[in-house]
Amino acid sequence: MEQPLAPYSVCNLAAVNLAEMADKETKTVNYEKLKRTVEIGVRMQDNVIDATPYFLEENKKQALGERRVGLGVMGLHDLLIYCETEYGSEEGNKLVDKVFETIATTAYRASVELAKEKGSFPFLNGETGEETNRLRNAFINTGFMKKMPQDVHESILEHGIRNSHLLTVAPTGSTGTMVGVSTGLEPYFSFSYFRSGRLGKFIEVKADIVQEYLDKHPEADPENLPNWFVTAMELAPEAHADVQCVIQNWIDSSISKTVNAPKGYSVEQVEKVYERLYQGGAKGGTVYVDGSRDTQVLTLKAEENTFEEDTTSKKEKAKQHVVLVDTINELRSTNVTIGSEVGDTCPVCRKGEVKDIGGCNTCTNCNAQLKCGL
Repeated sequence: MEQPLAPYSVCNLAAVNLAEMADKETKTVNYEKLKRTVEIGVRMQDNVIDATPYFLEENKKQALGERRVGLGVMGLHDLLIYCETEYGSEEGNKLVDKVFETIATTAYRASVELAKEKGSFPFLNGETGEETNRLRNAFINTGFMKKMPQDVHESILEHGIRNSHLLTVAPTGSTGTMVGVSTGLEPYFSFSYFRSGRLGKFIEVKADIVQEYLDKHPEADPENLPNWFVTAMELAPEAHADVQCVIQNWIDSSISKTVNAPKGYSVEQVEKVYERLYQGGAKGGTVYVDGSRDTQVLTLKAEENTFEEDTTSKKEKAKQHVVLVDTINELRSTNVTIGSEVGDTCPVCRKGEVKDIGGCNTCTNCNAQLKCGL
């Protein structure tokens, strides 16, 4: 996670599952539900600051002084799919902009309300009223705060704000995969792919959302789904970068995002992507050229872990992102319990049984360590 922090600073992270913010009937975003979820998330994370045991006094002083939190998201691509909007398109970016503007303004208003209730973060309070006014004026005149509505500015000048930072988009790789949605702000890498585990074993991961769509639209061709089922490798690198920049406009801290580029992408092309990110206001960025390492965490096929020439035809590649999800539906029709407790079915591969192995609740199939008691 590319998270810039002050010396001894810490930041507890959380994520709103945007897939749950979709009204699937009207194919729109339930903004009232989103606002309420963000308000609860901010309060929860602020409480975590006080509940955390700090091992270093310097960490405790910094954490309680700035009260930094990082509320982010998962399931962005799911939300766009439910709204029948293509990730990376002009229409998609307009929707993303509105969603993250709602998250940002709601989070800041929630933090102001917490300041009224519990007090502002201490580093924003001076020893005198004059010094406090100076600090708060400086705070609302920072680059990010200039985007906030006037009522937020006025409230901060009067009451302060509970948290110095509120927003971070973390990768949510494991947690997003565990709950079955797209991770962080990323589009689906594919709707069926292989994930490299800690023990080096490739684990097949399939997305629920394709089968959900096919169940509701039995007339649909599973090999020719609508354009909003676009995948990371089908998007132009520029589209990846533009989505990140749209979101960065409403994130006061950092974003974890990978710009996926195809095999053979040149150094000059990568340079232009970084320039695009910089000019778009991103604080950082990662460009990954497919196949540029001897092994990689996500691949479309389990055997894709070498530099061997890709002989897959264009027609086959076009079909790779559409895979029927039978295993999960079979599990849902039984009494199987998916979870991390002993006896449950593994939430990662959804095949193995969870057993206590060496003090850790471990899947007997994919060897994922789900819970450790050591």
